Amino acid sequence: MNNDLCSICPRSCRADRNSGKGFCGADSRIRIARAALHFWEEPCISGTHGSGAVFFCGCNLKCVFCQNIEISRGRAGAEVSPQRLKEIFLELQRQGAHNINLVTPTHYVKEIKRALLCAGNALEIPIVYNCGGYECSRGLEVLSDYTDIYLTDFKYASDRLAERYSRCSDYFDTAIAALKYMIDAVGAPVYDSDGIIQSGVIVRHLVLPSCRHDSIELLRRLSAEFGTDKFRLSIMSQFTPNGALHDFPELNRRITSFEYKSVVEEALRLGFSDAYIQERSSAKAEYTPPFDLTGVKRNK
Repeated sequence: MNNDLCSICPRSCRADRNSGKGFCGADSRIRIARAALHFWEEPCISGTHGSGAVFFCGCNLKCVFCQNIEISRGRAGAEVSPQRLKEIFLELQRQGAHNINLVTPTHYVKEIKRALLCAGNALEIPIVYNCGGYECSRGLEVLSDYTDIYLTDFKYASDRLAERYSRCSDYFDTAIAALKYMIDAVGAPVYDSDGIIQSGVIVRHLVLPSCRHDSIELLRRLSAEFGTDKFRLSIMSQFTPNGALHDFPELNRRITSFEYKSVVEEALRLGFSDAYIQERSSAKAEYTPPFDLTGVKRNK
């Protein structure tokens, strides 16, 4: 068996990423598009000083509505070594970041581990694993000793929708197993005296146009499986058409107030009393940062 054939995520595409690219669009060289203080995460992540967000290029999902499509499809970014990535982590810490926020890290976990090993005890702030929810234990285990916080999407209850919108027909069962792993690994959320999360799991759900019934079903399944106190729920209203939805006309609009309100009401009925809830005005394209290599290259 060739151990260089990639099986780090549930796709298990068996690509030789030393000589080519996997389903995720990435080879073995780390590629990032931005590394900067980020203020648009949940309040307990961004806090007052910002989250030290490192945006990795590529993704093991192919969401047609992706807000970061510029980097998820590999059309931006620059290569960095594990040594440079370590320096970026420490630079963000010196800038006052509350945490190091690894945005879409799945396909680079082995390389990220090398950077974290190099940083050693010099890196003192929590590590956030910020992902799309389509994970497996063999990938999560690589960074399990370093991850303090999981910030994970849970996109669908319906595998039919998952296949249509993300090319992923086994999404629900895979994501529920991954979420169980995350909760078992770090436990219920723990906050410091300023309300900044230090460990635990946050589950994000983006309400999609015409999909409120799937959102409601998802919340019911999560509540039945985990209860309401094992993770912090974040219900997002910020869906914004990305200009690439010609074949998906049902998604080519923002969600209505009724759609979002009905999902929020069900969350509260189920007992998710401390869920993060967004204003409808959150549906703005400017919430997506510029992927202009800020913080990637060394300052001269």
